[in-house]
Amino acid sequence: MTGKAPKESYTIMNELVLPNDTNTLNNLMGGRLLHWMDIAAAISAQKHCNRIVVTASVDNVSFQSPIKLGDVINIEAKVTRAFTTSVEVRMDVWAQNIPSGTRVKSNEAYYTFVALDSEGQKTTVPALIPETEEDIKLYEGALRRRQLRLILGGKMQPNDATELKALFFGEQLPLNLRD
Repeated sequence: MTGKAPKESYTIMNELVLPNDTNTLNNLMGGRLLHWMDIAAAISAQKHCNRIVVTASVDNVSFQSPIKLGDVINIEAKVTRAFTTSVEVRMDVWAQNIPSGTRVKSNEAYYTFVALDSEGQKTTVPALIPETEEDIKLYEGALRRRQLRLILGGKMQPNDATELKALFFGEQLPLNLRD
C-alpha cells in the first residue's frame, strides 16, 4: 500500500445558507453546519482511504462568528495524518457574504474517521506523506491530538501519552513519519 499526499484528499464543499438552515435570529443552526462539516470531512477521508469511512470522533467545534442567512459556506478539508485504520481530517470553515465581498473564518475542527472494508470491518489505510511545511506541522500535531482524544474518551491512560507528556515536560521525541 503506497502513501498519499494531503493534497490528494483536499476537498472544498460550498453551501448556501437558506431559510430552512437558520434559527429565529437568521443565523445558521450549529447542527446544520456540523452535518455539512461531517460530509466534507468524510469525502476527504474517503479520497485518502479509497474506502467507505465512518465518523469516529469530532473534536471541539467552537463558533467564532455567526453565519447569516444568505452567506455562502466554504468548507475546506484535508487529511492531516493516517494511523493504522483511521485518519484525522482538518477543516476550515469560511462564511462569505457575496454582496458585501466579505469572507470570515467561522470555524476549524478535526474529525477522525475509521476505514471499513466490504464486510464492514476496520481496514488499514494508506500512509500520509506530508509535503509542505504546513502539512508537516499538522502531521506532527496529529499524534498529540489523537492521544488527547483517546484520554478524554477513556481509551488511553494519561501516563501512556508520551507525545503529550513531551509537550508539557519539554522532552524532545523524534518525528516518526511512518507512525
